[in-house]
Amino acid sequence: MKRFNFLCLASVAALSIAACTPTQANRGNIVEDFRMNEIVEGVSTRTNVLKSLGSPTTKAPFDDNIWYYIGQKTEKTGVFDPKVVEEKIVVVAFNEEGIVDVIEEVDAERMDIPRVRRKTETGGNEVTVMEQLLGNVGRFNAPDVSATGDR
Repeated sequence: MKRFNFLCLASVAALSIAACTPTQANRGNIVEDFRMNEIVEGVSTRTNVLKSLGSPTTKAPFDDNIWYYIGQKTEKTGVFDPKVVEEKIVVVAFNEEGIVDVIEEVDAERMDIPRVRRKTETGGNEVTVMEQLLGNVGRFNAPDVSATGDR
């Protein structure tokens, strides 16, 4: 009996520890340094940038000559909200001929970068716990009207 209790306790402890293992997610495009080094200011074109870095995450709202590559690594533990572990923003600016003028990594807290932090609203109702528990009572297995012979 002691051995069974020990096995149960060990299983519960192992499951508890496994449930708290953080999960990581990558969002956007985190540009590696060696990819940035492939782009040469004054020489590289839009095509070169697309080949090396891929499509931009966003462009400047009123200037198609400024591209932003924004990426984040987040870590979530259990039921807690994800936390940003790493964030990288790379700005590529082109001149009128489509040649790279500037490529630089910028501070993530810079205010002139177009980002939206709000969450998307979802449709549906706000349901309380009691409504969730009792909401389906009587919904299913309703009496079959055709079985009584009434037509």
